[in-house]
Formats: sequence, C-alpha cells, structure tokens
Amino acid sequence: MYPSKRTSTVIMLLIFALTWINPPWPVEQALHSSLTLIGFGLLWKFSGRSGFTDLDFLLIAVFLSVHSIAARWLYSNVPYDAWGQSLFHFSIDQAFGWTRNNFDRLVHFLFGLCFTPGAISYLSKRRGLSVRLGLYIAVSAVMITSLWYEWFEFAVAMTLSSDDAESYNGQQGDMWDAHKDMLMATLGSLVWAWPALRAPSGGRGPHSSAEQ
Repeated sequence: MYPSKRTSTVIMLLIFALTWINPPWPVEQALHSSLTLIGFGLLWKFSGRSGFTDLDFLLIAVFLSVHSIAARWLYSNVPYDAWGQSLFHFSIDQAFGWTRNNFDRLVHFLFGLCFTPGAISYLSKRRGLSVRLGLYIAVSAVMITSLWYEWFEFAVAMTLSSDDAESYNGQQGDMWDAHKDMLMATLGSLVWAWPALRAPSGGRGPHSSAEQ
C-alpha cells in the first residue's frame, strides 16, 4: 500500500512551504520554484485521467519535493555532506572523492526514475500501448525533455549576468555539466527497463505486480 494521492499532495506542499522559511536566496529560489509550481498544478490536474497509480503519483511527488529542497540552496549549495556528517558521521564527498556538490546530479537522476513509471502507466492504460513500447517512449521522452531543460537553462543564462547565470545553472566549472545531467536522467529512466520488459503482454506497468 502506498499513500493516497491526497496524502502525497499534502506532504509535498508541506515540504515546499518549509523550504520557504527564511530562504537565503529568495529571488533565485523563486526562479527555480516557478517550474515546481507548474509541476504541482499539472500533476494534480491530469493525475485523475492519466492512469497514474498511487505509486506513480508518489514518485512524481518525491521528485517535486526534492526539487523544492534543491531550489532552496540553488542546487550547488545543498549541504548534504554536512547533513551526512552530522547524522551518520560519514562524509559522502570524501567517500566518493567528489570535489563538487553533486546534489544536482541526484535531482536529474530522480527525474528519470520518478517520471518513467507514470509515463508507462499513461501510455499503457490510456493509450493502449504495450508496456514495452511505453518504456521506449517514456525513456525517449525523458531524454528529450532533459535536452529541452538544458536549452531552457542556456536561455536563462543568456539573459543574466555571468555570476547570476552560474548561480542559477550551477555548473560549478564543469564544461560537461549539461551532458552529465542528461545522462543521469536517462540512467534513472532506464532503471525501469528490466521490470517493464519482463511485464506480461497487456501488463499495467513496470510496478504492476507490486500493487496487486
């Protein structure tokens, strides 16, 4: 059993509200959060007729919640390593030899991971496609929308000063940042390849057996 769509929505909106308590960069956070608000609205408007299960809805709510947290710290400043050291006396950055803040990579990975099941459910339930074909289309959609987002970031950066553009995009000096972000989203989407390809003909989605 998974939380109902209403419960997931309440938790998601609560997390969003908490990220706005004394924000360190309110203007920049508002810019990032504008997409989150659009996502909130679209998710609630279309979830009823999309074929989403409670799990599909929950996964998308998780992504939007994590995006809200990332927006508060402009991605590049999320203190995840400090949290790890405080709670578990463990440095994630030191363990993996990271020299940059990699929370943005997590968010892009979650984009693919959290949206792919919902897309497969919609394509299989509402459009009558096989789960296998739904997977191919869902992964392709994640790749395309990731590219669009990187174009959007580029367009935003072109309208800002160099410092503001760096703050918004969070490249942290990595010239391949956009490419790596798109790769992470694709890998997150491909996590569902194995269960989707194993689904029986006419199956409801990559996680259908878990909900029966």
